[in-house]
Amino acid sequence: MTTLFTPTILHQTLGEVVAAAGRRQLRLAETEKYPHVTFFLNGGVEDVCAGESRALVPSPQVATYDLQPEMSAEGVLEAALESLRTESHDLIIMNFANPDMVGHTGSLEAAMQAVSVVDDCVGRLATAVLQAGGQMLLTADHGNCEVMWDDDYKSPHTAHTTNLVPCIHIGAHKDMHIANGRLADLAPSLLAMLGIEQPTAMTGTPLQRSNRP
Repeated sequence: MTTLFTPTILHQTLGEVVAAAGRRQLRLAETEKYPHVTFFLNGGVEDVCAGESRALVPSPQVATYDLQPEMSAEGVLEAALESLRTESHDLIIMNFANPDMVGHTGSLEAAMQAVSVVDDCVGRLATAVLQAGGQMLLTADHGNCEVMWDDDYKSPHTAHTTNLVPCIHIGAHKDMHIANGRLADLAPSLLAMLGIEQPTAMTGTPLQRSNRP
C-alpha cells in the first residue's frame, strides 16, 4: 500500500538507553494505562528491554469508572512501594489512571474523589522515594479532569484538554528548578536524574535548571 508517511522506527528510546547503562527499570500501571508505560513508551513495540520488569494491576470491572473512582490506585502504589522497599529497580515509570479515566465520565463528584485518592497515593509515594534517597518527576501528558463542565455546550466536559500540565521534581537539589518544556524533554530529564548520558536520537533537553546566576 502506498502511504504519504512511512512508519517511523524509533531508536535509543528511554528504555533502551537505561538498559544499555545496565540499570533496572519497572513499568507499572493498572490495565487501562498499561500500554502507555510499556508499548507506547518503548516506541510502539512490545519488546522488553534488558533489565525491564513489568507489573500489571487489574482495573476494576465496572461499567464506568465514576462507579469506582478509586480504581486500582492503591494496588499500583503498593507495587511501587514494594520496589522501593526491596531496592529492586533504579527507575520506576508508573501511571495513575484515575484523573483521566474518571474525568472521561463527566461526573464532577467522581472526579473529585479520583483526584483525592491519587493525591493521597502520590503523597505516600513521594515520602517513600525521599526516604529511599531517591528523586521523583511528577507530570502528565495532557489534561482532563481539571475541566469538567463545557460552558459552550452547557454540558459535562468528557474529553482531554490542551491545558498546560505541571511538572514537579521531588527531591531536587535546592539550587535547581524545573523549566517550562515539552514531552520530549521528560526522557532527557530522567536520564539526567540517573546520571546517564543523553543519546543523540533524543531531541529534547533536560528540564533541570540551576538557580545560580
